Amino acid sequence: MAGRTSPSTGGADRRTVLAGTAAALAAALTGCEQDSPASRQSSDDARVPEVTGHKPKGKDVIDVVADCGAKGDGRTDDSRAFARAYSRAAGRVWDHVGRTVIDIPAGTYLIRRPHALLDAAGGKLKANGLRFRGAGKRMTQLLFAPPEGKDSYLCRNEDSWANVMFEQLGFAAATPGASFFYSYSTGQAQDYRFTECEWTGEWTYGVALDGSNTNSEMRWDACRVGGAYRKAFLYSGLSQKSLSHGQQDQFLNYWFNDMKVEYAWGNFLEFPYGGSITCRGGSYIVTGRRPEDTEEYGRTSTFFRFPRGPHHDSVQRFHAEDIRFEVRDPDTVVIDCAWDSGTVHFNDCDDTAHAFKSFAGESSPHRYRVGPQGPLVRYDSCQLSGQHSYENGGGTGPRARYDMCRLRNHAPEDFIKGAGDRVKFVDCLGS
Repeated sequence: MAGRTSPSTGGADRRTVLAGTAAALAAALTGCEQDSPASRQSSDDARVPEVTGHKPKGKDVIDVVADCGAKGDGRTDDSRAFARAYSRAAGRVWDHVGRTVIDIPAGTYLIRRPHALLDAAGGKLKANGLRFRGAGKRMTQLLFAPPEGKDSYLCRNEDSWANVMFEQLGFAAATPGASFFYSYSTGQAQDYRFTECEWTGEWTYGVALDGSNTNSEMRWDACRVGGAYRKAFLYSGLSQKSLSHGQQDQFLNYWFNDMKVEYAWGNFLEFPYGGSITCRGGSYIVTGRRPEDTEEYGRTSTFFRFPRGPHHDSVQRFHAEDIRFEVRDPDTVVIDCAWDSGTVHFNDCDDTAHAFKSFAGESSPHRYRVGPQGPLVRYDSCQLSGQHSYENGGGTGPRARYDMCRLRNHAPEDFIKGAGDRVKFVDCLGS
């Protein structure tokens, strides 16, 4: 049923927010006929905004070296220079719009102070538009070396900035267990874009999402995810400050395009909450193994981990297309999904690079728990190794379909571990 909310989540969903926005817009359009062209305009076009105040003084582009004194020699602590650059950018916000690009020339910048790159605490600032621009991957490198790794983030955005861009930058965790970005949102923090960026070193989190609404519409283009992750590169549902964890299902819409995901161990995407994820193109490889067993993960490293069943509607959608995966050992998992509804779709993907190895036949790189409402799982024109695992969470009849797929290690009748009655094969070839 439209608008269904799983019992364990509760609370208002985005429809409540959208309804409030529509009501506010209708009130703003006083004097317009209901069927007039103006009443059919989008909120962006409905009226010319009132601009108050004066354009801020200073340059629109700040150079952290020339203007803020950064050395970029890999030895000098440049924390103060980066904090100064961000402070100038925050101070030049005019009518809630950012007016500053922060340029980071080629060099290696040592940063010891947490939050030195972006420090928006407490939701005091409400602004749209902040841009960090480097000279290129491997040309502009930021080494994050806080005194302690735990709970140390290079960036924090607490309900302050929307439309934040990072371009042609490299980020390295020089202190193992540090984290890159903490994002807390109850409606403001959203719309991040990363273009030609790279992450190396041992992180706890890449981007960690907390709060109760938005934290959405994030895009990665032609980036490299290297290093290692004690938790995950993108973790949706941190739940450190949120008063309503279930509302974190409002985090959605993440796009990854032409990625080079090649890290040593950990999870790439982990979504206890939220969803609606699209990954298109690129190469995904886990190059090693976790250094020790953990209570939560054991030794496994998972590209796409969705561990929780109940969710709001429209936040359980995953699509992977034109991706080459490497499953180098039995502890590498492509997907582990416990959703109780929604859809999972792999199209023209290949994980057979190591299907010749002795462990491959018994491995289970794709794992699902399927209930009466799904998720509905589909593989189209894929080449697949090992066996796929399906746990029956209730209901009867197929919930998964394989069309025109090549099964590298097994015939179709032997390809499924567990609930084989939930799966249908159409024109598939097996070994």
